[in-house]
Amino acid sequence: GLSIPIGFIAAWLLSEGGVQADFGAGLFVIVVWLDHVDGELARATGTSSEFGHYFDHVAALLNYVMMFVGAGLGVDLGLFVGWGLWLGIGAGVGVASIMIVRIYGERIIGRSYVEQTVRAGFEIEDTLYIVAPITWLGVLEYFILLAGIGVPLFLLYTFWDLFRALGRRDKDASCQR
Repeated sequence: GLSIPIGFIAAWLLSEGGVQADFGAGLFVIVVWLDHVDGELARATGTSSEFGHYFDHVAALLNYVMMFVGAGLGVDLGLFVGWGLWLGIGAGVGVASIMIVRIYGERIIGRSYVEQTVRAGFEIEDTLYIVAPITWLGVLEYFILLAGIGVPLFLLYTFWDLFRALGRRDKDASCQR
């Protein structure tokens, strides 16, 4: 829960552009870290719950959407005047939609549907740590451009993957009869 107000501050700072965005990007790294740590801590201490599992998803969803919209506003001040906000909204809504589709898949197929492959100790969502160095290097505009285009495309893949998984589930069920 602590990550949400910090995520809001990070998004606000990102929306300001310039040096404020650099601080916002640093705060966003803390937000992503908190999103990972709270679930791990709950599992390690035996305090995980169904509510906590879904609250963790909602907190991450809010934080990621806020970051993309804030960063979109921030880059709207620079290279992508008139487009930054729309690209940020596209990425944010896309990320939220992807998470909702995956949660739906988890509910009807099971937790195995949303298990992420860990490669060299990293999960796909760990890529969000790159927001800070990208911002500090002054190329956040390009990240928002790529995210504004790429995330909605990945949403289409997510729908395709869900329908494919549902088809396999239905085929397996009919073979067992």
